[in-house]
Amino acid sequence: MKDWTPAVLGQTAAGLLCLAGTAAAIEVNPAPIQIQAALDLGKQAAARQHPPETLYARFGGADSVQPEGFLLTKLGGLSVLAAHMAFRGLEPSAADIAHVIEAPTMLISATIVGESFSFAVNSYMILNQGGATIKPITVRVDGQADRHAEWPESKKFRAKIVATFRYADFDPKAKSTITIFPATGGELHVPVNFDDIE
Repeated sequence: MKDWTPAVLGQTAAGLLCLAGTAAAIEVNPAPIQIQAALDLGKQAAARQHPPETLYARFGGADSVQPEGFLLTKLGGLSVLAAHMAFRGLEPSAADIAHVIEAPTMLISATIVGESFSFAVNSYMILNQGGATIKPITVRVDGQADRHAEWPESKKFRAKIVATFRYADFDPKAKSTITIFPATGGELHVPVNFDDIE
């Protein structure tokens, strides 16, 4: 386990501001300056009273029936962690930071719309990159969906599918497609450009 001490993480404000303006794809091995910038972003969000979920890298949601969701990468996870801690008046520990940085997987959470409370059970998710299919390490689904707020009188329901993908299995700089297979049949496709996400 690496030692993420304040001395290792400490960088100049100018360097942090420079980094904050540049996205260079999903970072699998973030440098100390990137780690500190991600932590600072989370603290700044909390100081502005922005909830941690505003720091997620979001995708989809072109309309109310299309899949939408978020990715949680290493740098994104650090920002979310720092925001959660800052709301409690705390700082992430070196162990907390190392846990996020050394995680072998990226999380993808997608929300889909269906016709029954249990429509998402046994649904599945994969990534497609240039003809290659990347399978997840884990997949979890909502056993009971929530009624869709935009259609309170209809039979539309929303449920989450959460999958984790091993960084070693996909290209963190590639254009990708998240493909969801609802248990009720068919496929849902959401294009995502990893090159635009830190």
